[in-house]
Amino acid sequence: MPSIDESSLEIHLREVIARTLLQRAEVNGGFLRWSELTSVVLPDGSSRRVVDPGRGGIWNPSDLVATLSVVTSPDGPYADRELDGGLLRYHYQSGPAGGKNLKLRRAMDLGLPVIRVQKVAANAYAPIYPVYVVDDDQVSREFTLSVDLSLRALPSMAVRSEIERRYAERLVMQRVHQPAFRARVMLAYETRCTVCVLKRAPLLDAAHIIGDSDERGDAVVTNGLSLCKIHHAAYDQNLLGISPNYRVSINEELLDEIDGPMLRHGLQEMHGRELWLPKSSRDQPDPDRLSVRFDQFLAS
Repeated sequence: MPSIDESSLEIHLREVIARTLLQRAEVNGGFLRWSELTSVVLPDGSSRRVVDPGRGGIWNPSDLVATLSVVTSPDGPYADRELDGGLLRYHYQSGPAGGKNLKLRRAMDLGLPVIRVQKVAANAYAPIYPVYVVDDDQVSREFTLSVDLSLRALPSMAVRSEIERRYAERLVMQRVHQPAFRARVMLAYETRCTVCVLKRAPLLDAAHIIGDSDERGDAVVTNGLSLCKIHHAAYDQNLLGISPNYRVSINEELLDEIDGPMLRHGLQEMHGRELWLPKSSRDQPDPDRLSVRFDQFLAS
């Protein structure tokens, strides 16, 4: 058992690694390539591998007492699955119950956070941190991972109150689904605003066409738009609308307003402009969802 000082140092190192990783991903639009995960330069100049060299699974650096990261993938070799309420069932690494699984069990025993590296597309991974191991089922050979230790203390979804259910859903959206959604949208739009084609990732958002609070507001690329901050804000306030045939409209009162160059170049000159769309038709925004939102824009 490591001492309190050793545990504090290990948690601090994990925080430094995770913060560096998240910052690096943000510059790209929320995702990293595999090669970027194999060598992350930390603020002190040292370099860290963040994933297992075998391109997946559990990564146990020799100098850490517990697992640093796990890779999750919808097309991976294991039957990992999301559960209602913010939990992920993560299958043991193949082989005996020990092996690499021992250090993941150790992370659970010590309450140490791990980095979840979620595959969102071919050679594109979204880092999620912190994630905690909250259960180990040695019969089914599965760990249970949670985005927050507090979710472990909540009752099962079947008996949660409405407040508890909404809390769990919101937490999972913020910690898991939103980062993956952002990464997929940025990949589809090649990290540029669909309205003005700005290419600076930190100035871009993955905007929902139908909000995530609506039952139709799935976190899928076809319900998303890559928008710069100003166009995202204008879209949310119905000052900017997007028609089902992918054309931009600006609120009439805003068109008549006289202000400065930001209003003129940033919004008024976008009126009538066609969207810059993903090359793949399967990633392009859903016209039906756009129609619902465009009706709201017209009504406003």
